Amino acid sequence: MPTQDPIYYIEKVEIEEDAESIDYEEVKYDDDVSDSEAEEDLETALRSMQQNLQSEGLQEAVEIPKATVTRRPEVVDDFIRNFLIRYKMTRTLDAFQREWYELQTRGGLENPELVPDCYVQNEELENRVKFLQREIEKMGRSVNKAGTQYIKMKKERDYHRMHHRRIVQEKEKLFTDIRRLKKHYQSYEPALEELKNKYETAMREKMLTKIECEKNISKISNLTTTLSNYETARASANDVNLSQMKEVELDEIVQKAEQPKKTFVHPKDSAIPMEPGVNPDLNSSLPVTCHLTKPGGYHQQHSFKAHDLAVSNIALHPLRDVIATVSDDTTWKMWSVPDGELLLTGRGHTMWIGGCDFHPQGTKLATGSGDTSVKVWDFSEGECVATFNDHSHPVWGVAWHHSGNFLASCSMDNSSKLFDVVSERCRCTFRGHSDSVNSLTFLPYSNILCTCSADKTISMWDIRTGLCAQTFYGHVNAINNVNFNTQGTAIASCDAYGIVKIWDVRQVVEIETYDFEPHPANSVKFDTSGACLAVASNDGSVKMLEIEKNRVTELSGHEDGVQGALFNRNGEMLISASSDTTVKIWS
Repeated sequence: MPTQDPIYYIEKVEIEEDAESIDYEEVKYDDDVSDSEAEEDLETALRSMQQNLQSEGLQEAVEIPKATVTRRPEVVDDFIRNFLIRYKMTRTLDAFQREWYELQTRGGLENPELVPDCYVQNEELENRVKFLQREIEKMGRSVNKAGTQYIKMKKERDYHRMHHRRIVQEKEKLFTDIRRLKKHYQSYEPALEELKNKYETAMREKMLTKIECEKNISKISNLTTTLSNYETARASANDVNLSQMKEVELDEIVQKAEQPKKTFVHPKDSAIPMEPGVNPDLNSSLPVTCHLTKPGGYHQQHSFKAHDLAVSNIALHPLRDVIATVSDDTTWKMWSVPDGELLLTGRGHTMWIGGCDFHPQGTKLATGSGDTSVKVWDFSEGECVATFNDHSHPVWGVAWHHSGNFLASCSMDNSSKLFDVVSERCRCTFRGHSDSVNSLTFLPYSNILCTCSADKTISMWDIRTGLCAQTFYGHVNAINNVNFNTQGTAIASCDAYGIVKIWDVRQVVEIETYDFEPHPANSVKFDTSGACLAVASNDGSVKMLEIEKNRVTELSGHEDGVQGALFNRNGEMLISASSDTTVKIWS
């Protein structure tokens, strides 16, 4: 049914009618008719109307009226009660109801009037106004908060804009300085090249002078012997004492000229081999790493956690598939490969361990540590059998001589030392680098020790004389590691800016340079054939360099810088150790 408009009374007028003059007919109401039947009749009538319209061609949409709810006006007394209840006026409510029911009982009240809709609408509007006022206050607070946040973000924007401008200015200044330094460096390049040539010429002259000196000493010795024999033959019996005195004086002069200054000789000192050993790999055909022969190269086969802190170095056993790892957690460990089974654990250093190397017979392990000590561990006795504390700064690396009687170490004190493990004393100290000596290795089966330093040079030392035989120049950054190939004909070196160089040992010249910048290259290692070079990079990968093809492939898997990588003897595996505390086996 449609909603009826509210009725407003302007003036109340009573109309009196004569009840007798009007006859009313009684309309009977049939109680048997139900609402459902009425609805069915209505639906039937609408359906028949639509059918008629369709048959006549005048079909129109017929709307079915929607049910509505008529709001019933509130009685006056209920309105007053609701008003008093809303404002919790309970005593006034009790007094009102008492008087109201008394009047109603005495019949003093007529039919109660209805409350005009205007009061109800005014009340609703008042509630609506209060609600909107609360919303306005809430929105005002939000606006104030947003304004404060806007001012704060504006200040932060201005600060970051100012900081960005300052960074841009500093960047431009740095670029200007770099360009200026490059020009300055280029101006010095001819002078450096000239000095390099002069130094090489001086070294050659030095070697020639040394050879001439040895020849002259030999001639003096022969002449002295001849003169002594001649004087003895001429001397008479009366001149025996005089001739003997002259001969003794000449012998003393010759001995002083021929013999170097006497040094203290320990009774247990080992003899340094005067002749180099025979390198069994020099003329033999060596196996090529499977990275070059296998399709797709190396793939990760196994990985295991080796230490609690970063693994700083790794070494391979000379006879078995066993590796040794050293770490910043002050321990060294031995593992079987490729299964990664722990065999031994050694503790004794008080600071990080930087380097390790197996004895040529595989019975001992040498370690160098940040506590400035070098220790030798005997596997048969299961303990440290020798400790050398001759260095004054941390030790970076150690290397065994092929005889097994001598151990070399390099340190941050700018020197390298040669220790005799039999007499347990330092036999020689090699001084010549102007900065930390970071790595060292022996030329296979020889008395030549190779060292690399943070002063950007590589030096080769003769352990018999303790003198520097040759120096290689070419790096412009600190050199981290150096290594010979198996035949001993080439040296590989890497520096702190990722530059790798290969040098010819016999001609003392640089063969090739490879650039893996900007990440530092921590170590380099040739395979047994010398055709492939593994470069441990600080970006968490191992770069596999195929020298003949000049091709580089990358083995990725470590989560931190790789500190060392090496091949096993037959080239079937590559083992890498990283600062992420893990060791990975590639095959």
